[in-house]
Amino acid sequence: MMLSGMWISMFMMYLIGNLIFVSKRKHLLIVLLSLEFIVLSIFFFLLMFLMYIENNLYMLMVFLVFSVCEGALGLSILVSMIRTHGNDYFQSFNLL
Repeated sequence: MMLSGMWISMFMMYLIGNLIFVSKRKHLLIVLLSLEFIVLSIFFFLLMFLMYIENNLYMLMVFLVFSVCEGALGLSILVSMIRTHGNDYFQSFNLL
């Protein structure tokens, strides 16, 4: 019974992260934070799944490496956007 509650809480974390990602599109920083929250919920899901099937946890290290690279790339985009435009609003960033 305890295990099913943990699965539900991880699924709720994932849904809340997606809800914030979809609804808060004004600032790039909030979008990046919601993406990191989604990655954290997926990490907890993989941890519980790999411990449940009693498999090795090597894939978690690979996942963490990719998530750190994603975070560093997002922060570099945020810094370059603030340096060129002065803020992190998507409205001031013209893609065309």
